[in-house]
Amino acid sequence: MIELKDVSKWYGSTQVLDACSTVVSDGEVVVICGPSGSGKSTLIKVINGLEPFQRGEVYFNGVSVGDKKTDLTKLRAQIGMVFQSFELFPHLSVMRNLMLAQVKVLKRSDDEARARAEALLERVGLLAHKDKFPGQLSGGQQQRVAIARALAMDPIAMLFDEPTSALDPEMVNEVLDVMVSLAREGMTMMVVTHEMGFARKVADRVIFMDQGRIIEDCSKEEFFDDMDARSERTQHFLSKILPH
Repeated sequence: MIELKDVSKWYGSTQVLDACSTVVSDGEVVVICGPSGSGKSTLIKVINGLEPFQRGEVYFNGVSVGDKKTDLTKLRAQIGMVFQSFELFPHLSVMRNLMLAQVKVLKRSDDEARARAEALLERVGLLAHKDKFPGQLSGGQQQRVAIARALAMDPIAMLFDEPTSALDPEMVNEVLDVMVSLAREGMTMMVVTHEMGFARKVADRVIFMDQGRIIEDCSKEEFFDDMDARSERTQHFLSKILPH
C-alpha cells in the first residue's frame, strides 16, 4: 500500500532524509521510532505530500505522490493523519470538526456526515461531548476527536505523528486504546511514537531512524528480542527508553 524508494529530502543544505526505502503492506502496523530530529515525522509526511522531497519515489496505493499530475487533495482523503498537536478547528464544535471535510471533500449531505460523525464519536467514547468546542476538552479527548475526524473520511491508511507526546501521562492510554482497536481491525498504520509498549502490543514491524536514515526495519520480535543483531546505535537508544 505504501512504498518509499530511496527518498531523500533537504531543508536548504541540511539533509533530513537520506535514501529511505521501505514497503508497508495492506493491514500492516509499522511503528517508527528514533531520537529527536532523526527524520521520523518528515518520513510520514512525505507519504501524503505534506512535505515535498527532492529525490526518490513515494507511492501510495499505486499512485506516485511526487508526480506533479497527482491530485494530492484526492490522495489525502484516503490517508488519515493525526498530529501531535490535535489540529482541531477551535471555533467549531466537535461535531462540526468531524462534518466539515466530509461535506466539503467527500460531498456528503449534512445528514450523512452527521450520522458518520456520531457513530465515530461513540466509538471513541465522546458522543456526549459532540456539541462542545475543542477548548472545553482535555488533551486526550481532543486527540480522540482528531482520530475520529480522520476516520470520518473513510481512509484506507492512517498516519500518526507522535499522537501522545503532547498529553499528560494519565491521558495517554485513552488514545492508545483507540489506536490498538484500529490496528486489531486491520487498519494500515504508520505510527511515529516513543510508546514502546504500544509497539510491542500491536506493531508488525519497527523502523528505527537516526540522522535521516533508516537504521533498522524489522519485525517487532527481532527489534526487541534479538538485541545482538541490532546496530550499536539502536542498542544505545533502546537502553535509554526501555524500562530497567
